[in-house]
Order: sequence, then structure tokens, then C-alpha cells
Amino acid sequence: MADTGNDHDTAVGAKLSPKPWSNTPSPMSSYVRPMLTDMYQITMVFAYWKQKRHEDRAVFEVFFRKTPFKGEFAIMAGLDEVLKYLANFRFSSEELDYLRGQIPHAEEEFFTWLGTVDCSCVKVYALQDGTTCFGKEPLVRVEGSLAVAQLLETTLLNLLNYPSLIATNAARHRLAVGSDKVLFEFGLRRAQGPDGAMSASKYSYLGGFDGTSNVLAGHLLGIAISGTHAHAYVQSYVGLDSLQTPFLRGQNLVEKALAYRSALGYSESNVGELAAFIAYAQSWPDNFLCLVDTYDTLNSGVPNFMSVALALYDLGYSPLGIRLDSGDLAYLSKRIRKWFTEVASAYSRPALQMLRIVASNDINEDVLYALSKQGHSIDAFGVGTHLVTCQAQPALGCVYKLVEINGQPRIKLSNEVEKVTLPSRKHLYRFFNENGVALVDFMTRDGEPAPKEGQRLLCRHPFDSKKRAYVTPTTIVPLLSLVWDGQKGGIQPGASRTLEESRTHVMGQLKEIREDVLRHINPTPYKVSVSEELHALLHQLWELNAPVGQL
Repeated sequence: MADTGNDHDTAVGAKLSPKPWSNTPSPMSSYVRPMLTDMYQITMVFAYWKQKRHEDRAVFEVFFRKTPFKGEFAIMAGLDEVLKYLANFRFSSEELDYLRGQIPHAEEEFFTWLGTVDCSCVKVYALQDGTTCFGKEPLVRVEGSLAVAQLLETTLLNLLNYPSLIATNAARHRLAVGSDKVLFEFGLRRAQGPDGAMSASKYSYLGGFDGTSNVLAGHLLGIAISGTHAHAYVQSYVGLDSLQTPFLRGQNLVEKALAYRSALGYSESNVGELAAFIAYAQSWPDNFLCLVDTYDTLNSGVPNFMSVALALYDLGYSPLGIRLDSGDLAYLSKRIRKWFTEVASAYSRPALQMLRIVASNDINEDVLYALSKQGHSIDAFGVGTHLVTCQAQPALGCVYKLVEINGQPRIKLSNEVEKVTLPSRKHLYRFFNENGVALVDFMTRDGEPAPKEGQRLLCRHPFDSKKRAYVTPTTIVPLLSLVWDGQKGGIQPGASRTLEESRTHVMGQLKEIREDVLRHINPTPYKVSVSEELHALLHQLWELNAPVGQL
């Protein structure tokens, strides 16, 4: 990752006074800084400054229009990095010099001002990481000066789009396998670069995965790491003479393994593979889990594993299991589980029945549901390419839209109704029934009385006036909370959660959503509604701003 070069000097070389948040850690990627933006943000801000509008008060909202993966829910993620970005938002002298060269006609006063810009004037309200969310509702609300709020757009979207997408993808994988299976993220080598790989490991864990193969993610983020060996390891052993020693704990492991191989009738298994497994057992006797499909899963890999596993049991160790990386995973897992049970019975080793079967090999959400339908005996899944690249949908589509300027609600119109924005600063609530199940998400204008529990409330579809319903919520939860206030110390108490806390939050959130909303095929759309006042404002501004056509 590149050096930020962010020395926090102004254009004239004077040090800016430290802020209460000056010691906030930097974002995970050193690329995340004010210059990670689209050029049109700079051109707009210069135009605002020229027109003396840069201090106008603006409200922007981040939202997506359509939930991903043909589903009806998403998981909010990325807020932790957004908060670190806000705390470290400052142009360096080097960056300002570069911009001078790109805008040579701009007055020096503009760059002097730009060198003083930080997020002191900004307030941010957001959903907590791990919150279930739906189309059209605000995930983040940014309030501040027009220029600064505009400068935040591109980077905020970058910090929210992929994390929310990968967390949603991970949560869908978790729903596919249930709570009793283990999920590992194996996508480092296929991810879109180092930053994509780190984000994938982080946010797949947040979304419900149990661990990763990514050692750096384990080191920096505290995620459990897992890994055994590759096919190359097995291929590198030609025969038993490749072993440095036949012994483990003073006993001849080779001799024991060969004895079991003979007794079980496995004499035709690949000897080089057997040597590789023995060597691996000598190095990892307490974590013996082998990849068994290098040559032939049923005729070599599993027989060689069983021979070494039984030898390890004799020496007081407990082997872990096998990994399958090819073939008919449902059939193989059931056949191997039966095999484990038979050998366990024959040698009075009941623990053999519980050996772990791990599966990889181009697994995605559809494969997991297919395996479940077929029936299988797999305990854990390693999911790589299709998870981290979000094969089923490569982008979420969050947008950042102006909804208010100097206290006046603003609207963006379109020939496509789904692209018409909801005007005004808004509050977002989730209504629950007496069983703790979410009924509807409800948006109101800022200034409206907050909805009350037990009160009969009219919930309206934003665009279809005929779709409306009364709801009497047992419980109401406000979803947007103040997470950043530049006038009150920056990051607000409770706004920054640990990765583990956010992961736990995801699991709790999914339990609150109806099963028909979460289901894989033809899920029921979750209702996102607006108040009567917000509905009236939307249609009033729509009519006011739409040009009258002429026939």
C-alpha cells in the first residue's frame, strides 16, 4: 500500500491545530484519503467556492435502490472505516501542489482554504455495521457545509459499497448452511488486489463466516485463520525415502501406518501421497487434516489418510479430518462418512466417526443449497472465488444524493420512477410485532413527531399512492444514530464497534426478519414505507420540479 504523504501541512506550510480526534487510527488502506475521489468533486467544490456557496448547509444521504443477489435484504458494513476516514480527512501540502497543477487557473486562496478543510463542520448519522437494510432507505446521512459534504461522496461510497455487498453475500452463505456448519473464506488469491482481499476477509467474517485463510487478516483483524496443505505438497513426495525420519514421539510412525494400510487392504494407494501425509502428521500431529484428492479420493487419498490417522491414534493424537476439493461433494462426503464409521467400529475408535469433512471447489450459494437438498456429510466449507468476487452480483449500487440545501428539501427526478429520490432530512424506524419480528421500516421527515409504540400508524408506499396500510407496532427501534459530530469530539460514544460485535449484530438481525423475506428462491419483498407527511412532500416537489410537457 502506498505512503499517504499526508503531513497535514497547509498550503502555506503552517501546522493546523490538533483536533480531539487527531489520534484516531488511519483507515485500513493507506489509499483512503481525500484524494481518493472523482475529479468532478474537485471541480464542483471549486465552483461552489467561486460562488461563495461552499459554506451553504447541505444534507446528503447514502442509499441503494435494489437489494443484491435477487434477494430482499442487505447488510450494512463499512461504517468503521468511514469513521476513520472522517477523522483523518485532510489534504497534504503535496496533494495541494498536485491539484494546483491540475487547476492552474484557480486562485491561490482556494488552495489555502482547501488546506484547512477537515470534518469539523460535519455530522453523520448512520446504521450500525451489521444492520439489515433495504432499498431506498438511508444507510448514512451526512450534514455539513456543501463543499465538505460534496468532497466526501466518492470515498464514502467506496467504503460502503463493497463491504456491504460482501457482508450480504457472506450472510446469504450462512443462511444457506445454517448455524451448525463452519464457513471459511479462502478467496485471497482470487480477490481484486490486496485491498479487495483484506476487505473480503474482514467483511465476510462480519457477515457470518468463521475464519479465513488470509494470514494478514488474522494478524491485523483478529480473525481465526485456517489452512492445511496444497496438492503441490503431496506431489513433492515421491516415496517413503523422501522422509527425514520414520519416527514420531519415539515410535515408528511409518511402520504403524504401513501396518494399518496392509490390514485395511489399501496396498494400491499412492506411496508418495502416503509419505506426504506421514510427513505432515510428523509436523502437525495435533492438527492433522489432509487434502485427499491429489490422485484419487476413494482409492488413494482417504485410504492413506486413514492409515496415518489410525497410527496417530495409537500415539495419543486426535486427527482432525480431510478436505475435498473436487468431485461429487455430496456423494463423496456421505461415502467417506460411512467409511469413517465402519473403520471406527472395526478398531473401537469411536472418535473416527466424528472426523471433520471439509469441502471446497468452486462453492457458491447455489451449490450450498443444492448440497443441502441432496444430503451430505460435510462439516465445513471453504469458499473462495465466488464469495470474494461476488460472482452473482459484482456491485451493490449505493448512491449519494442531496436531499436538503439550506433547510429546503430537494428532489432528483427521472423518467425511471425507481431513480426518483426521497427529499428532505429523514428519520428511519423499524416496527416490530409482539413476537419481535420486523414488520416494516418507516421513514419520516425531520421535525415530525416520532412514531409511538402501540399507536396506529399509516404506512404509505413512496410512489404508489394506492399501496398503504395501518400498522400498530409493539416495538419501535430508531435505526439512524449520530456516529460523528465534528463539533463534539468526532466519533461518538458507541458508534465504533469491534468486528466481533458487528458479526454478532448480524446474527441477531437476521433472526428478526421473517423467513420468507430471507429465503433463497422468490423471497417476499420487505416493506419500506413513508409517513403521510413525507409522502405528500415527495409528490408536491415532484409536481413542482417536473416541467409541464407540450403536445
